[in-house]
Amino acid sequence: MDEHQSEQRICYRCLVGGRVQGVFFRASAREQAMRLGVTGYARNLPDGRVELLVCGEASAVGHLRDWLRTGPPGAAVTGVACEPLDFQQHPSFAID
Repeated sequence: MDEHQSEQRICYRCLVGGRVQGVFFRASAREQAMRLGVTGYARNLPDGRVELLVCGEASAVGHLRDWLRTGPPGAAVTGVACEPLDFQQHPSFAID
């Protein structure tokens, strides 16, 4: 294996429940994603949860998934459910 070969690239769709709307959860997730080099999106769902698609190198996606368990100050996360998806290329991390 070439030492310059990049890590495996993966995607997850995550649903985050709790007090996660109206507390800058999506904007904070975008900041974290950009810092980690992760792409995808975050959007509010009508049932009060936030849905995220997180794609990138496995370790970076793992760090963002860990962050989702706490979120930004003001959030009160009660649950995170993530399912793996086939890798998808996204130009950035969007807030929908």
